[in-house]
Amino acid sequence: MKKLPYYFAVISLIILQACSGSNGPPANFNNPGQQQRTSVETVTAETKSISDQIKSFGNIRAEEIVNITPQVSNRITHIYVDLGDTVQQGDVMAKIYDAPFRDQFEQAKSQLEQSRSAYVRDSLQFNRQKKLYEQELISSSEFDDAQATFQNSKAQYESSRANLTQSREDLENTEVTSPVYGVVLSKEVSVGDVATTGQTAFEVANLTGYQTRIFLPVEEWRKVKVGQEVNFRLSNDSDISGRGRVSRISPRLDPTTGLGEVVISLTEKNPLIAQGVLVESTISIETHENAIVIPRSTLVENVQTFIEPESNSIQLRRSYSAFVVEGDSLALQRELKLGIEQGDQIEILEGIEAGDEVVITGQQSLGDSTKVRIANQQDFNEPSQIPIENAASDSIKQSTNPESDE
Repeated sequence: MKKLPYYFAVISLIILQACSGSNGPPANFNNPGQQQRTSVETVTAETKSISDQIKSFGNIRAEEIVNITPQVSNRITHIYVDLGDTVQQGDVMAKIYDAPFRDQFEQAKSQLEQSRSAYVRDSLQFNRQKKLYEQELISSSEFDDAQATFQNSKAQYESSRANLTQSREDLENTEVTSPVYGVVLSKEVSVGDVATTGQTAFEVANLTGYQTRIFLPVEEWRKVKVGQEVNFRLSNDSDISGRGRVSRISPRLDPTTGLGEVVISLTEKNPLIAQGVLVESTISIETHENAIVIPRSTLVENVQTFIEPESNSIQLRRSYSAFVVEGDSLALQRELKLGIEQGDQIEILEGIEAGDEVVITGQQSLGDSTKVRIANQQDFNEPSQIPIENAASDSIKQSTNPESDE
């Protein structure tokens, strides 16, 4: 019963505090009369360049892939290249058995010599007959016979010349050569196979240039222009691996996918870029220099719903603001006009100046002209958790140490 006066005193104190309560902010017992401040973290608005970019993935390939087909048909006796080999223009890639074609060439040369001799002989005879006919020493039928013989010899001679040209080309074509400087991508024949005209024997990638093809939705496809700069990154690398420019744009969308094709030619690359590798292409659509830029996470989004009278549909109107700290103590809300966006950075056209301290953490709980204090990142870390064992032991200690009745 000794504790009864103590309980009456505590109850009286609680009643007095309840009667004297007010609607103002809670008192700060460390500094009476001062309003409690909200802890925030800030970043400084910077001035730098920012670009509107389009990103897509595609595989690196050669500008052109040449299919090499044999021009004559016979057995393959030698193959001089393999997959991945680099060949120069005119290099021999395979050899076709050439004995029949060599015999045909020699025969064509002999036929040409015979035709030439006959042509020369008949040409001289025709000229003599022509003079005699002009002197009326021979009949017209004799002149016509000499002229016909000459025309026939001339035709035979021209035919022999063409036959020799064809046989010489067939003999040369028994060596399958590369028409371009490039890399062998595929080899479809082996020694002993019969080379067939019209059937691909090798594929060679022309090394005069590399390109990649990407496919974009219509909104992005319309923004792309020939000549725009492009940066390339390997899919597993953050560094720029190459540069290029938009070289061609398809004039129509694919009717099945609705995507537009864009061809990008490489202008410079590092050795990591090879044919077939997957790269991320970043096209710079528009670049603003000396722009005021802040992280997108500083923005406070305000969404308003309204009804469109003409269509009787619900529309959303979005606006953005941010809080700027002045004097390290007061957060002022600024309405913003946004520009282009690049990654997590966004351009500010109106509402923030370079050097302003913009709230990046804690802004969701602020109002205009809220008193704040700028805190370090450590102030926003989660409080350390007390293990259950320690919490239980603390409770036991408190329960075994009750206040004395004295």
